[in-house]
Amino acid sequence: MNKQQELEAITLEIERRSKETRKLFEDRCNQANSQGLQRQALSCTNLAHAVAAVPANDKLVLHAERQPNLAIVTSYNDMLSAHQPFKDYPDIIKAAVRQQGATAQVAGGVPAMCDGVTQGQPGMELSLFSRDSIAQTTAIALSHNMFDAAVYLGVCDKIVPGLLIGALSFGHLPAVFVPAGPMTTGLSNKDKARTRQRFAEGKASREELLQSESASYHGPGTCTFYGTANSNQMLMEFMGLHLPGAAFINPGTEIREALTAAAAQRAIAISQAGKDTFTPLYEVVTAKSIINALVGLMATGGSTNHTLHLVAIARAAGLIVNWDDFARIGNIVPLLTHVYPSGKADVNQFHAAGGLALVIHELLQAGLLHEDVKTVAGDGGLRRYTEEPYLSREKLEWRAGTTKSLDPEIISTTASPFLSDGGLILLQGNLGRAVAKVSAVREEHRVVNAPARVFTSQQQLVDAFDRDELNLDFVAVIRQQGPHANGMPELHRLTPILGVLLDRGHKVALVTDGRMSGASGKVPAAIHVSPESALGGALGKVRDGDQILLDCDRGIVEAQVDEAEWSERLADDEVDNDSSYGFGRELFANFRRVVTNAEQGASSLYPPLPND
Repeated sequence: MNKQQELEAITLEIERRSKETRKLFEDRCNQANSQGLQRQALSCTNLAHAVAAVPANDKLVLHAERQPNLAIVTSYNDMLSAHQPFKDYPDIIKAAVRQQGATAQVAGGVPAMCDGVTQGQPGMELSLFSRDSIAQTTAIALSHNMFDAAVYLGVCDKIVPGLLIGALSFGHLPAVFVPAGPMTTGLSNKDKARTRQRFAEGKASREELLQSESASYHGPGTCTFYGTANSNQMLMEFMGLHLPGAAFINPGTEIREALTAAAAQRAIAISQAGKDTFTPLYEVVTAKSIINALVGLMATGGSTNHTLHLVAIARAAGLIVNWDDFARIGNIVPLLTHVYPSGKADVNQFHAAGGLALVIHELLQAGLLHEDVKTVAGDGGLRRYTEEPYLSREKLEWRAGTTKSLDPEIISTTASPFLSDGGLILLQGNLGRAVAKVSAVREEHRVVNAPARVFTSQQQLVDAFDRDELNLDFVAVIRQQGPHANGMPELHRLTPILGVLLDRGHKVALVTDGRMSGASGKVPAAIHVSPESALGGALGKVRDGDQILLDCDRGIVEAQVDEAEWSERLADDEVDNDSSYGFGRELFANFRRVVTNAEQGASSLYPPLPND
């Protein structure tokens, strides 16, 4: 079976296993659409409440109930750089749709938290659950039944997945996602990482560290490394939910504003009022578009967080996806990009080298994407996303993107990739199932066989490092970090320390039921170990000194303990009660109680299926 045939086989398998759940989802969407213009179901009192505060001209249009009304769901706040640009978007959107005789209203705001701010802090234990909270908040925003289409303003880690899950609960409505773009390039990621490691070793002061971080994170827009935020934007393009080429254009530019206006106008055009162009969200998010997202994730070495998010997104669309699907896609899709942490370039340099349009072109030419999908861009399927936007006499237009890399060290070809397989792999063994991001791991570090050092928190490992107890080969086993235990925080605080030890020549690796940052780097790490230790997972059986094998070449993570002894051991499933209160954590007790395991998307919104 060649790669194209395998791609088709994986797609058909997802469709087969999802037949019943997908049909139920589509039937519900069709039933909702059969009602016609949404707000016609409202009483006069309902409608009067909904339009009381709008400008007089908009009120006349809304009262007439003939033109579409666009929902704006925004993650704006002015503390976080990625979301600060959204402040002015509602005014741009409203002005744009008025040109079409339509109206727009800010339907609601969703919370947006930053893992970069909460790393190593108690608030990080709310991070993953914020995705489900955002989905719920999105549904509340749309529940007024006032809207015929929606635009979703979001960028970062849990925000875009949460918005999309919430939007899919209103899958009968058209949806266009609108990004803010990355901040301009500051201090290089390599220099930033070097300063972090020097600080971890006590060789750099806190003042030096703050100066370095501030030079890197310095203005409006997303962080410029290829973490979860920028992986989100990649997924929206591969799934056809952005306008083509919208992902990586900097905030505060004329073309960024033009794309925002065009996104709003496109959302109106694909509402039911558009008749022939009507494109509800459920027709865009299909098994084929989910496969395209998986291909994009592998080809670009995207964030490990999407091994959770894409499963949850698919489930919201009535589709059942598991890590075996990720592994099969990874086996046929080569790594085509080198963007930090897998390379030196940031996303601005990646965009300049040809960006997502070039990567999509390469993959389409190799038959590794489904071209025949519906997108918000209209005719042309996914091929439209090989185009790039530009301004011609202040008018937004699209042209063919480059078909040749402008920097082969950043974007390669399917004929000569950076790796023959994807940047994410599935690991299995007597410790359970896990994922690893290997795109930034050097070949000589991809296999580690060393004694375990067991910890139940990041701080325990930090303290051991400070006591100079870790100058040796070892596998750090950090358990009680899963979604049920404490919300599955990222453990990115460990990256500089483990990087220091790796640079000293030690064989080191990480095995955990927690998460790492979307910027997971050069240290081999088996993460999202499932089932988690708090639910009796085998990670709870590991003891200090057990020999642990992490083999990223063969996809193995296992404790090399006598089988009889291993079967008799009891797992330590005791959860730290300190994670159950403070910083709002007590408000998420029900989330922790009902959350599914990592491979099922770590979701508190959908119960596990009988055959999950």
